[in-house]
Amino acid sequence: MKAIYNSQIIAESDDTKVVESNHYFPPDSVNMEFLRPSDKHTTCPWKGVASYYNVVVNGETIEDAAWYYPTPKTPAEQIKGYVAFWLGVEVTE
Repeated sequence: MKAIYNSQIIAESDDTKVVESNHYFPPDSVNMEFLRPSDKHTTCPWKGVASYYNVVVNGETIEDAAWYYPTPKTPAEQIKGYVAFWLGVEVTE
């Protein structure tokens, strides 16, 4: 799987974890130079508190387009630190 924005591969892995139709990329497969911490946080009843990143490629930014669970609840431990994408970031094979 690949996460692509503005013709740039942001993440690539053959070992994503799919939760609720979202591909979560292992931390070491994500090119962090394209991610900037965001102040946004949301709460999922069974996964816990999600933290977000803004995605920045070639001067273009999509706010809050990536998220991860730094300390997920027990049922979601398999995605701890893994990163998922949306809002214009294409996730494809």
